[in-house]
Amino acid sequence: MSLLKSYQDIRKRSVEICKPLKTEDYVVQPIVDVSPPKWHLGHTTWFFETFILKPFAFEYQEFDPDFNYVFNSYYETVGARVIRTNRGNLSRPGVDEVYRYRKYVDEAMVKFLEEVNLTEAQKEVMILGFNHEQQHQELLITDIKYILGHNPLFPAYSQSKLIPVLSFETQDLEDENQEIQHPEFISFKEGVYEIGFSGEGFCFDNELNRHKVYVYDFSICNLLVSNKEYLEFIDSGAYQDFRFWHADGLEWVKTNQIEAPMYWHKIDSEWYNYTLSGLQLIQAENPVCHISYYEAAAYASWKKMRLPTEAEWEIAARNLNWGKRWEWTESAYLPYPGFKKAEGAIGEYNGKFMINQMVLRGASEATSPEHSRITYRNFFQPDLRWQFTGIRLAK
Repeated sequence: MSLLKSYQDIRKRSVEICKPLKTEDYVVQPIVDVSPPKWHLGHTTWFFETFILKPFAFEYQEFDPDFNYVFNSYYETVGARVIRTNRGNLSRPGVDEVYRYRKYVDEAMVKFLEEVNLTEAQKEVMILGFNHEQQHQELLITDIKYILGHNPLFPAYSQSKLIPVLSFETQDLEDENQEIQHPEFISFKEGVYEIGFSGEGFCFDNELNRHKVYVYDFSICNLLVSNKEYLEFIDSGAYQDFRFWHADGLEWVKTNQIEAPMYWHKIDSEWYNYTLSGLQLIQAENPVCHISYYEAAAYASWKKMRLPTEAEWEIAARNLNWGKRWEWTESAYLPYPGFKKAEGAIGEYNGKFMINQMVLRGASEATSPEHSRITYRNFFQPDLRWQFTGIRLAK
């Protein structure tokens, strides 16, 4: 597929994700981790304007000089920016103007791609831009769910069982024809293995370099933990039992009065959860979702097991059915041996976040098509759970 076709397809999908939204939905920022949908649309546009058009497109005229301040996310190299907590205060530029910005940049990008033979370095930035926008497509879905899921009316993103712009059937609707599988543990022998990206195609810099790791004998579950299994953890009183929790995790539970996964609500003695189709009864066999690392680790401890390390997960991945939930690992987010940050703004992409975060592996049902691979290293702080996160056990 040509760069132009890839660009057009990826940009179109971001807009399609936002089609079911009301104008008011575009501006809401309930918490610091959730950005308004309008900001995502502007930021992904800013990326191509800043890193392709302004340095490489002859006679390109910037759409609005203020937009570098508005839509820069965390790139210190590129200049000042609106702090993250204030994105929800951006009533201006309006939604219509953001879409005009997007159209203006798209037209300039199409012209540029049709007229210029890109250097290898320019192609690399383009492909990084594609993957960057796909990351924000997943963030759009998770942020939209948070915005609507914390609206007191629990409005549906879509009433349709199938949501065509997403890569999955509405995530919490159980497929009645699906055969129920049973958990089994797959064993791996002690030894030296290799992990990390190698070969052709795109990867992020944090997936490099491929290197050897030594692991002891381990077993990993073929299935993710289900809602039914997690309900047993809740009903046992484990949220109130200090024996299963890290000290920080127990403090987080107490401070925030946590008693169930995000989006779960107990109504008339029945557990419901908010889904993109609105409030639904919990589907027992579906993988539990929107779990923090603290909860995942506590559940594993309650089961007298543990979470896999990221090395174990990658070694086992070809034997697993993964991709429905991002899976917490027992590994801190740290650089691989020989990791080097690139020069300039692109070097800020991953390296500066390698502290105080835990690695997640796999993908989720909200992940963009063709944006997942065995070596992908996602990462979040241990208390966060607005992403589509789940649990896989190891021992």
